[in-house]
Amino acid sequence: MKTTFYSNGKLLITGEYLVLDGAKAFALPTKFGQNLIVENGSNQEIQWKSYDFDGHLWYEDTISFSEIINNTDSKNETVKTTLIQILHEAYLLNPHFINNAEGYIISTQLTFPKNWGLGTSSTLLNNIAQWTNIDAFTLLKNSFGGSGYDIACAQNNTPIVYRLEQNLPIVETVEFHPDFTQNIYFVYLNKKQNSKAAINAYYNNRNGNLEKTILDNNKITDTLLNAQTANEFALAAEKHETHLSTILEMPTIKEASFADFNGTIKSLGAWGGDFVMVISEEDPTVYFSEKGYKIILSYDEMILQE
Repeated sequence: MKTTFYSNGKLLITGEYLVLDGAKAFALPTKFGQNLIVENGSNQEIQWKSYDFDGHLWYEDTISFSEIINNTDSKNETVKTTLIQILHEAYLLNPHFINNAEGYIISTQLTFPKNWGLGTSSTLLNNIAQWTNIDAFTLLKNSFGGSGYDIACAQNNTPIVYRLEQNLPIVETVEFHPDFTQNIYFVYLNKKQNSKAAINAYYNNRNGNLEKTILDNNKITDTLLNAQTANEFALAAEKHETHLSTILEMPTIKEASFADFNGTIKSLGAWGGDFVMVISEEDPTVYFSEKGYKIILSYDEMILQE
C-alpha cells in the first residue's frame, strides 16, 4: 500500500524575528511544496530516498528502527542525523509507527529547487507529522524549534496571520486578494542564510522596549494586509523594513544592494537570505537580470490561491 502526504512551502511577509516574541506575522503558502510517499517495507528499517524538483536523487540512505528509537547522537550534523532526530521525536510522541511496522520504503519529492528556502525542512516535518499522526507544531518544538509559522503555511491553502500566545500557535486564515498583485514579484537572491545565526543576532540586538516594538509591527502588518493600493502596500512594506533595520542594526536589502532601484524591496524571512519581495509599477525583470538575479517569479506564479 502506498500513501502520499503533501505540504505547502512558505513565504513570511511580515513579522520576521518578532514572531518569536508573539508579534503578528503575515505569511503566504506557496504553489510549491513537498510530498512524502510511504510504502510498506521490511527488515525493521526505512529505505529513504529524497528527490529534488527535477527528479535528481539528492539523498539516499537506510535507517534502522533501532537508530530511530535510540537516537544515537552524532557530533557531525548530517542529513541522516537530522532525519533520525525528527523520526526519534515523532517516535516519542507516537511509537506505534515503529512498534507496529515491519519496515518502510519512503521517498520525498520537492516541487521547488531545495536551495530556494521555501521550506524544505518545514514541509518534511509536517509530512512526517501527518504520516505518524502527531501534532506538527509539537514535533517542530521538540526538534528544530522556531516560531512555527512555516508549519501553519504547510497546513493551509490561504494566506494566514500567525502568532504565538503563551508559546502556543494561533493561526488565522485571512482574505488577501488585492487588485495590485500584478505589481508584486519575488526575486531569488541565492544567498543562503543560517536561521539560527540570524535568530541569535535578533536576540542580541532587539530593543529593550519589546512591547512597543511588537505593537508597531502589528500595526504595520494590519496596514499591509488591508492596503487598497500598490502604493499603500509598498509604503507599509518599506516601514516594516526600516523598523527591522533598526532592531537588527543592519541596512535594508535595498540600501545594501539595490539603492538605484525604482520601487520597493522587502526582505522575507532571514534578512539577506533567499527571496525578496519586490513591489514595482513596471516589470523589474530586466533590472534584476542585469545584476545577475535570473529567478524572478510573479505573485501568481509563486503564491497559492484557492
